[in-house]
Amino acid sequence: MLFIFFKIVITASIIVLVSEIAKINDRLGGMIAALPLTTFLILFWMNYENVSDSKISNHMIYTLIYLIPTIPMFLIFPFCINKFGFWATILICLGITFISILLVHRVSKNFNFNLF
Repeated sequence: MLFIFFKIVITASIIVLVSEIAKINDRLGGMIAALPLTTFLILFWMNYENVSDSKISNHMIYTLIYLIPTIPMFLIFPFCINKFGFWATILICLGITFISILLVHRVSKNFNFNLF
């Protein structure tokens, strides 16, 4: 239980640090946020907890597959926020991401990857 608390504190601290950096310098904050920090943290925690290499490899494959449907959200968000405001843009991006996930799911089935 103490280890889970430690993981939460370390991971949350990094997220808070990046958000504070983004408030000061949006370019640096964006660059740091774009780094796969959470993915590396997850890989580190999985390795530390002796998760099998095949499980870690599968995690990376699915991370890549799920990254693809998020790309439209990153493209659309900057344009929508000025027209519709923050919360409407969040809802639009959630909808677009959900539709993109369904499309990637259909395509991924052709390559024997089941996302659901």
